[in-house]
Amino acid sequence: MKAAIDQRELWGHLGWQDVKQRYRRSTIGPLWITISMAVTAAALGGLYSQLFDQPIGTFMPYVTVGFMIWYFISACVLEGTETFIANEGLIRFLPAPLMIYVFRTVWRQVLFFAHNLVVYVIVLAIFFPELTRPYQMVHNGVMHPGLGWSALFAIPAFVLIVINGLWVTLLFGIIATRFRDIPPVVSSFMQLFFTMTPIIWTTDLLKGGRAGSPRSIVDFVAKLNPFYHFIEIFRAPLVGQVQSWTHWAVCGVITVVGWALALIALRNYRSRVAYWV
Repeated sequence: MKAAIDQRELWGHLGWQDVKQRYRRSTIGPLWITISMAVTAAALGGLYSQLFDQPIGTFMPYVTVGFMIWYFISACVLEGTETFIANEGLIRFLPAPLMIYVFRTVWRQVLFFAHNLVVYVIVLAIFFPELTRPYQMVHNGVMHPGLGWSALFAIPAFVLIVINGLWVTLLFGIIATRFRDIPPVVSSFMQLFFTMTPIIWTTDLLKGGRAGSPRSIVDFVAKLNPFYHFIEIFRAPLVGQVQSWTHWAVCGVITVVGWALALIALRNYRSRVAYWV
């Protein structure tokens, strides 16, 4: 781990080259990342605000931030399964720690996230008055305090998400290198988790259901979804919503358990990855 951190110039350069290579010969280059994010947020935010009968001034930022952090998390999971396979040539001929390729993958996603962050700034500028006063996402729902200094909690939240992205990339990368059926299986499950995670819908819609009712069951299932907690610790501060410390507790437990599993896998199988690729 320390050796990989010391070689940050190497994985930092490789990650930046990945971004440049993806948009090589493109006129506007990586700005396509921002444009794609803006179109997705505008289209789905506008559509679902009408379907759910929610004010667009608060729903659009909600959807935008949800997509931003979901893209980062899902990319760490999906590209994490390919991280060692995609670096086969370097692994075979470059005597470097495996963590370099993990850092490279996650750093690339951080760069993509930075481009998407521009979309949030634009949306915030447009809907700033609606977000800075108390509001409800649904009629007779939870009253959210509005945007304030608590938005700074998004910084440690993103750091925690990046830390989790590292162990996910490491653990899934090792497993997927040994078992090549893992990437398509993970991809299928991520599509399922996308629909189950409150990204384009809000859990405020589920409040007030009687015990045993479909709404209360869906609310309970949503809270079992680990992606929900990671999204909430980042999104809630940026859209001025009430944030439960339960989300931080769940994310903390997942971080500790995840890193323990990843380090065990690294200790036991690091020497075999070069043969598996």
